[in-house]
Amino acid sequence: MFKPLALSLFLLVSAFGSARAGSPFELLFVDRSGCPWCVRFEREVMPVYGKTSAGSEAPLVKVSLDDGQPKNVSLDLPVRFTPTFVLLKDRKEIGRITGYMNDATFWGMLDKMLAEHKDTRP
Repeated sequence: MFKPLALSLFLLVSAFGSARAGSPFELLFVDRSGCPWCVRFEREVMPVYGKTSAGSEAPLVKVSLDDGQPKNVSLDLPVRFTPTFVLLKDRKEIGRITGYMNDATFWGMLDKMLAEHKDTRP
């Protein structure tokens, strides 16, 4: 029988796996411990992200810079600051947002990045 934490982790991994299968895009959210802007993003955007069209097109994948540079992805440059949001297509960087001011700015920048790549959407 699964323990609650193990079940939660299983469901989270399953959700990301199935979301990624339908889209070549992902949005990598790189945070680090002690980052107040990362916490603010988690509070303001993460609860609704998966319910948006952007969330459907580019599922959010959170990784910690505390564990080193993101692995199994091709980045144009190393991530130095947090939060950093890297738009990936087929695990290759096609856009980046460094920093977080507020939800309106984030959504505007993300929408612009996705619109720039609309011809390559599935």
